[in-house]
Amino acid sequence: MAALEEGFTLSAVCLGAGPDGLLGVEQSDKTDQFLVTDSGRTVILYKVSDQKPLGSWSVKQGQIITCPAVCNFQTGEYVVVHDSKVLRIWNNEDVNLDKVFKATLSAEVYRIHSIQGTEPLVLFKEGAVRGLEALLAEPQQKIETVISDEEVIKWTKVFMVFRHPVLIFITEKCGNYFAYVQMFNSNILSKYTLLLGQEEKSIIQSFTASVDRKFISLMSLTSDGCIYETLIPIRPNDPEKNQRVVRSLLLKAVVSGNARNGVTLTVLDQDHVAVLGPPLPASKECLAIWNTKFQTLQASKELPQGTSGQLWYYGENLFMLHGKFLTIIPYKCEVSSLAGALGKLKHSQDLGTHAMPHFVNWETSQGCGLGFQDSEPSKRILRRRKIEVSVEPEHPASKQLLSTVKKDSEKHIEVEVRKFLAVKRTPDFQIVTGDIVTGLVGRCRAEPSFYPRSALMQLIQTHVLSYSLCPALMEVALEKTDVQMLQLCLQQFPDVPESVICTCLKIFLSIGDDSLQETDINMESVSNYSDTVQDEKMEEQTEIVQNGFSPEEDNRGQGESQAAAEEAASCPVIPKRAALLNAILHSAYSETFLLPHLKDIPAQHITLFLQYLYFLYLKCSENATMTLPGIHPPTLNQIMDWICLLLDANFTVVVMIPEAKRLLLSLYKFVKSQVYAFVPSSTRLK
Repeated sequence: MAALEEGFTLSAVCLGAGPDGLLGVEQSDKTDQFLVTDSGRTVILYKVSDQKPLGSWSVKQGQIITCPAVCNFQTGEYVVVHDSKVLRIWNNEDVNLDKVFKATLSAEVYRIHSIQGTEPLVLFKEGAVRGLEALLAEPQQKIETVISDEEVIKWTKVFMVFRHPVLIFITEKCGNYFAYVQMFNSNILSKYTLLLGQEEKSIIQSFTASVDRKFISLMSLTSDGCIYETLIPIRPNDPEKNQRVVRSLLLKAVVSGNARNGVTLTVLDQDHVAVLGPPLPASKECLAIWNTKFQTLQASKELPQGTSGQLWYYGENLFMLHGKFLTIIPYKCEVSSLAGALGKLKHSQDLGTHAMPHFVNWETSQGCGLGFQDSEPSKRILRRRKIEVSVEPEHPASKQLLSTVKKDSEKHIEVEVRKFLAVKRTPDFQIVTGDIVTGLVGRCRAEPSFYPRSALMQLIQTHVLSYSLCPALMEVALEKTDVQMLQLCLQQFPDVPESVICTCLKIFLSIGDDSLQETDINMESVSNYSDTVQDEKMEEQTEIVQNGFSPEEDNRGQGESQAAAEEAASCPVIPKRAALLNAILHSAYSETFLLPHLKDIPAQHITLFLQYLYFLYLKCSENATMTLPGIHPPTLNQIMDWICLLLDANFTVVVMIPEAKRLLLSLYKFVKSQVYAFVPSSTRLK
C-alpha cells in the first residue's frame, strides 16, 4: 500500500528554472539539506524542515551551469560544472563562485555523480568516466572516446554494489538504444543493445533504475504510455562482446499515449514506481504511485499548475516543479502485499490522496503477451520479475512447447517440459511458464481424462508462478483432490485467496488416512514428534494450574482437562495430514476475508484441527525457545493465531461438542496459568 501526503512549497520565491525546468536536485552531506540547480546560473542550498534557503551561489553573467551541482560526501564540499568544461569546487563559507577553486577540463562533462561511500565520478559526454581526485590531479589529461559517432547519452545513474560504485548510462543513436555498465572495482565496461519488441515505433521519454546483487532493473517510460523493464546483469558473461537484452512490458497505459512532454518516472522501491504525467489525453498532469508487483495504481494527486516533467526522490520525499515552484510531496510505501495493493489493509488513507486500485485478469495470457480486462480504457499487463537475462531475444522451444501441450500425450509433454526447464531462462520465462500452465489446465478442463500432474508439478516448482497468474490450476487440483499439488501450490504461491485456503483445509481434514498413506507428501515441516509429552513437563504444568486457582476453580472440570491433556500427549493426526495442515498454517491471509469461510467448515473437522493446534502448542512449550523442531515448522504465533481464528469463527458450535469442550477447558487453564506466571506475587489472590 502507498500514499501521497499533502505537499508543500520549498520556497515561496519563483525559481529561475527556465523553459526546461531544473538541472537537478541533489542530496547534501546533511540529510535535511538539498542542492537545487536551475537551468541558468544559480545553485541554492535548501533546508527542507525549515523550508528556507541556507545559501545561494551564481556564476557570472554570460556563463551557464551545464550539469547539476553535487556534494562531495568525503569532504563536504560542493562541485559544479559550467560551460561544459569548467569545474568549480566550494564550501558553505564561500560567497562568490568566481573566486573559488577552478579547473578547466579537456573534454565536455555530461554529469557528475556523487553518492555516499565513494568519491564523485565524472561522466564525460563521450562516455569516459573519471574519479574526481584523478581528474583534479591532471585536469588537462586526455579523455578517451567510448561511444560511437552520433551516439548521444540520454540518461545515467550510479549505484553502490558490494561497496563499490557501478555506473550505468544509456545512449541513443538513430532510434537505437544502448546501455553501458561501468564497474569500478574491476574496471570493466560492458555494452548492451536494448532490443525493442513490438513497441519499436514508440519513443523512450524517461528512464529509471534499481539494483540488486545480480541485475540492474532498467525501466523506461515510452511515448505509448507504457513502462518497460530490462534486466541487465552486473557481471557480464563476455565483457568484450556487445550483448543484447530484451525489454519486457511492465505496466501498460500508465499515462496518456498522446503526452509528448512532461512525463517521467522514478523507482521508489522494489515494488513501487512514481509516475508523473497526464493519465488521460484530456486530463491534467498527475503524480501517481504504481505497484508493479500487483499491477495496481496505489495513489494519485492532481497537479493543476502543470510540471516540467522532472521528478526526484530522496528518503520519503518527492521533489518536482509544480508551476514555477519547487514542491515537495512526502510519500509512504509499505511492504508490498496483495491486500495492500487492493486497498484492503487496515489503514485509513491519508487526506489528499486517492487510492485507485485496478484489477487485471492475468489468466488470459497468450503467447508473449497477456490478455487484460479493466473497467477503464487504460489496461495493465503482468510484469516479468526476477528472471535471468539471456543474450538471445527469443526462445523458439517455448513456442514449440506451447503447441505441444495442446495435442501430445502426457508422457511426451512431461519430457518436453523437462527440456524447457533445463535450458537457460529467458526474460519471458515467467510469462511463457504461465502460458504453458494455462494451456495444460485448459486442456484438463476440455479432456477430463487428461491430467499431466508431473509436468504441472515441475512448472510449479520454478518459483515464478502465482495464483493470480493461473487460478484455474488450483481449481483443477481441488476437483481431483490432488493434495500433493495443493500443498505445493500453498507453499509456492504467495497470493492464494482465503476462500481457496479454506477449501484446501476442508479437503486436508476430510480425506481418509488410507488415501494419505498412498500419497507422496512433502514432510519437511513435520519432525518426528514423540508419542508422549514428557512426564515432568505435564507435572510442572499441573502444579502451576493448581497453585494458580482457588479450590473451587481447580476442581471444576479437572477430570475433563486432564483427559484432554492426555489426548494431546500424542499427535491427533498422522504425519502426512500434519504436513498438509502445516502448509495451511504457513499461508498468508487476511483475517477479515478468512473468518467467513472458516464458518463453513464442519464442527468435527474444526475440533480435529484445534486438537492438532493444541498438540503443537504443547510441543512448543517443551523447550525454552518455544519453537518446533524440523525444517520450516509452524511458529508459535501462527499456531496461536489459528486457534483464535477457529474459536472466533466457530465458538458457539464447538462449545456444544463434548470432545471440544474438554479441549476448550484445557486451553482456558493453560492461558490462565500463563497469565498467573506473569502476575507479581504481591497482587495474587490469597
